[in-house]
Amino acid sequence: MTITDDADQDDPCVRAAQEARLRAVWASPRGWFLRWTDTNNDAVGKWYTLTALAMMLFAGVLALVMRAQLAVPDNDLVSASTFNQLFTLHGSMMMFLFAVPMFEAVSILLLPALLGARDLPFPRLSAFGYWSFLIGGVFVAGSIFFDAAPDGGWFMYAPLATEPSQSGIGADIWMLGLSFIEVSSIAAAVELIVGVLKCRPPGMRLNLMPLYAWYILVVAVMILFAFPPLIAGDLLFELERLLDWPFFDATRGGDPLLWQHLFWIFGHPEVYIIFLPSIAIFAMVVPTFSRRHLLGYPWIVLAAVGTGFLSFGLWVHHMFATGLPNISIGFFSAASEAVAIPTGVQIFALIATVWAGNLVRSTPMLFGAGALAIFVIGGLTGVMVANAPFDWQAHDTYFVVAHLHYVLVGGSVLPLLGGLYYYWPLVTGKKLSDRLGRIAFWLMFVGFNVGFFPMHLSGLKGMPRRVFTYSSELGVDALNLASTIGAFAFAAGVAVVIADLLLSPRREYADRNPWHAGTLEWLAHPKRQEDWGVRSVPLIESRYPIWDQPDFVRNVDEGRYFLPDAEEGRRELIVTSVLDAEPLQIARVGTPTVKPMLAAVTLGGVFILTTYHLYAAALVCGVAALACILWWLWTGTGVIPEKTAKRAGRGIVLPLASSGPASPGWWAMFITMTADATAFAALIFGYFFFWTIHADFPPAPAAGLAGPGIGWPMFALVLVIAGWALTIVARETNARGSVGVARGALALGAIATGAGGAAGLAGPWFSGLDPQLHVYPAIVWVLVIWIAAHAALAVVMNVYGLARSFARRMTPVHDGDVRNITVYHHFVALCALVAFVVIGFFPRVA
Repeated sequence: MTITDDADQDDPCVRAAQEARLRAVWASPRGWFLRWTDTNNDAVGKWYTLTALAMMLFAGVLALVMRAQLAVPDNDLVSASTFNQLFTLHGSMMMFLFAVPMFEAVSILLLPALLGARDLPFPRLSAFGYWSFLIGGVFVAGSIFFDAAPDGGWFMYAPLATEPSQSGIGADIWMLGLSFIEVSSIAAAVELIVGVLKCRPPGMRLNLMPLYAWYILVVAVMILFAFPPLIAGDLLFELERLLDWPFFDATRGGDPLLWQHLFWIFGHPEVYIIFLPSIAIFAMVVPTFSRRHLLGYPWIVLAAVGTGFLSFGLWVHHMFATGLPNISIGFFSAASEAVAIPTGVQIFALIATVWAGNLVRSTPMLFGAGALAIFVIGGLTGVMVANAPFDWQAHDTYFVVAHLHYVLVGGSVLPLLGGLYYYWPLVTGKKLSDRLGRIAFWLMFVGFNVGFFPMHLSGLKGMPRRVFTYSSELGVDALNLASTIGAFAFAAGVAVVIADLLLSPRREYADRNPWHAGTLEWLAHPKRQEDWGVRSVPLIESRYPIWDQPDFVRNVDEGRYFLPDAEEGRRELIVTSVLDAEPLQIARVGTPTVKPMLAAVTLGGVFILTTYHLYAAALVCGVAALACILWWLWTGTGVIPEKTAKRAGRGIVLPLASSGPASPGWWAMFITMTADATAFAALIFGYFFFWTIHADFPPAPAAGLAGPGIGWPMFALVLVIAGWALTIVARETNARGSVGVARGALALGAIATGAGGAAGLAGPWFSGLDPQLHVYPAIVWVLVIWIAAHAALAVVMNVYGLARSFARRMTPVHDGDVRNITVYHHFVALCALVAFVVIGFFPRVA
């Protein structure tokens, strides 16, 4: 990559020649291939966003079919079975395939620009997440065309959904397809967290970050703790369906309430995972059109963190009708109402900013105001259902349907469209039509309220959720007809937005920074969409540098800050410290490659083939996925640079490689293992959940029920700890230059850890634990299999480190591989300690 002179870039002849060459390349088969496999986060973010938008439109069509069915009583437009598939797929797609993926897609697209960075640290990981999302989404959404869609609701409650004769293959498609999609969500969360913490421009301390970056950080951390319990629940769910292990079968010691706990530990935080990015968009839009800094910045940050924290203490209010103790109901009811406090702080800070500023009326602000009005109504009905006596009356009625949609449409769809009108000039260089935008808004705003407000009354009149028809004697005919009319009016508004998007390529380019905003993303020039982003990475002294720092834009454009050129033609970004954004390293990110796509395709094959019980083929895909990932890592990470350091600009020389906590890779491993440990904690929660509901857990020893005792678990634990210690020895001796000793320690560590995993399996095997007899042997087997699988992966990692060492790709100086492997061993050792102590010592049978 060579940065040309500004005059050359402005020369019409030079520009025309460049565009002609680019058009020729993009029109060729090679161009199409490059577009689909590009791992630049700008390209990935655009494809991700378009795919999530397509998922939303498809889910919306399903909703319109449902509303047509419910327009009049005793309708027979669709059958009960089809209706069940429609509402299950609609809810699943909106929650799993639109709301969260759309936030991640938009964030991947915007975050580099918001931070004035060239890219995010792991563009290939973003590409892998996108392909995983696309494959899983098509697999789940396409099932309805084969009459095989899930039909148990987007929550898929046990025991009906775990019984194959009741739910068919649709439950497997839902479970395994969405589990694959959850992998993509966690991958995106890792990318975003590391991007916010380690890739800020120099000078951008935490208290100078754009609020959008703060919200991204909070929400991505929430994903790390919300999605893994659902993944753990998915594992138990599929083991019951495929192997008849009775986690939710009350006749063999299981309990279907465990599924509800694991699902709603994910499900309620997800509401705030969806809502908080909307406030993030408002936090960027409102100051721009109020022509002033946002009021209450520190209070908004604290409120966002508080909302994320409190959201994990609310899940039980979805279970008030299950017969919980009064003390639990009181606690979770109070917590459900308390979360309104930090939410209110954020909303009132936005209102105060508008009040104190000089408001400029615009389409993005119109969508923002309408969204807040709708969301506040949803929040007020949320306070109502947080009170158990009212919830008992409204539970599973259309009142809850209305509440849910007021929260999600006001907290996700309308804010997203406001952000679309705001950021479209940044992404494409073209503005959308204000006239069409206003038409679309009023169609959607009026249509939504006409469609969903009557559902409150339908619910209070006794209309239950998830019914495909109703009798005219219920007295809700007019209400349902109004809801259907409103739904189609809302759809008409969406159609206007789509028409506006399709017309935008015909319009003229907008001016640079057309809204006169003060934040970094508007450094981009609509007529200069260079692959490398900003000309130079800026030095930040303010939250609104375009407004506050003199000659800021000119200095950036003239390359007066950091990394003004890419001498070696590589994608480079500056890695900074977590707190104060002090420059630490120049990192080189991966180039476009097909490897993440191949890894996603083969891993997707594991999930899809397992759905149809093709286990041998799934195993082959698993091996292929592992090979693709190792190939990807071998060629894309830890490449030893041709020199140790280079000039970054402004008199600073930075290293081209680092390891340990200074490295983005170390942070990525730590964050990934945090998510992994959360899933493991959910399994431990399951073990003690069964202990609390049974007076005889573990059951009295009998054939197939006798526990593994103390010997095998403690032997396995010693071996895993030994493997962990040997890996630490390998890290330290390699750093001291004793490469031979380090290699030996890595090899012995692999042997010890692998033997520890095998010894863990030996305990229940030799004691004859039968996981089909009772939930106790089933949960013990799950815990030891979890540890054994992670031990096996640790073996692969140690062998990979050995290979890197022999290939001289890992040296005493460039030792990121062994340091990251050690982080993984820390978590494996901790999980093994917890699992084997629990299995061997607690609880003990008298």
